[in-house]
This record gives sequence, structure tokens and C-alpha cells, in this order.
Amino acid sequence: MKKKFFSKVSQEHTMGCAVACVAARLGLSYSSALKLFAHPEYAWTRGFYCGEIVDALGRAGLNYAYSKFDLHRDRKNLVRSGTIAFVDPCEVHALGHFYLRTHRGWMNPWANFPKIKDVQARYQLRLPSKVGYVVFEKPRPRK
Repeated sequence: MKKKFFSKVSQEHTMGCAVACVAARLGLSYSSALKLFAHPEYAWTRGFYCGEIVDALGRAGLNYAYSKFDLHRDRKNLVRSGTIAFVDPCEVHALGHFYLRTHRGWMNPWANFPKIKDVQARYQLRLPSKVGYVVFEKPRPRK
């Protein structure tokens, strides 16, 4: 199986971590990925839910689903490049945060939080808190 390489994408809005993860997954700019969301204004206000991420990825031609994280069922998704994980609210991210799994670890679209002037994305090996939800690529049916 060919490895998928995803570049880092920094979020450009305070609630835009989902947009940055979608952009990195698709190899797009943040602004191009934002256009895939039905309500782009949510990047400023409330952020996005997993279903909205699935819809945005679907508009780009990918077949994704999401579920509340269950360690036994979803463990394989956490090591698969292209999975987007939502971590529960914690000390680092009071409202929770989306991360993209890559071949280099987890892409964090706002790694230097709370610095807002120059937001930077980085790869990291571990997530800062428990995973609440996973957005994962559905397996293709066998022929």
C-alpha cells in the first residue's frame, strides 16, 4: 500500500482546525478547503462538527464517515494516515481540537496556541487528551 503524505496547513480562523485538517488531507490551501464547507462562517464562530467534515470531504470526492471513538473498534483508524481525530476539551484546547493523522504523526493546525498573530502547524507524536470522535475513510468494497 502506498504511503499518503500530507503537508502541514495552519488554521486561519480561531475555530478553523477542521478546515485546516481537510485542506491538509486534500492537498489544498486553507481558503480552497473552506469553500467545501456549507457554512464557511462557522470557522469564525462555532467551528465544525464531524458530519460537516464528512460532507466537505465528500464534496471533494472522498468517502468518509465518523463515529464516537471506541478504542476497540477504532484503534486501527488512529494509525491510518488521513484520519481526523477530535480530542476532547483539555488544558491545551478548552473547546477541543481536530488533528490529522499523517505519516509523520499528528498534524496540529495550531501548535503554538494561544499565539494568534502567527499561527503555526506542526507534527507531533501524541495527542494532548482523549479522542472523542474519529473521522475516517471508509474502506472500499472488494471487487
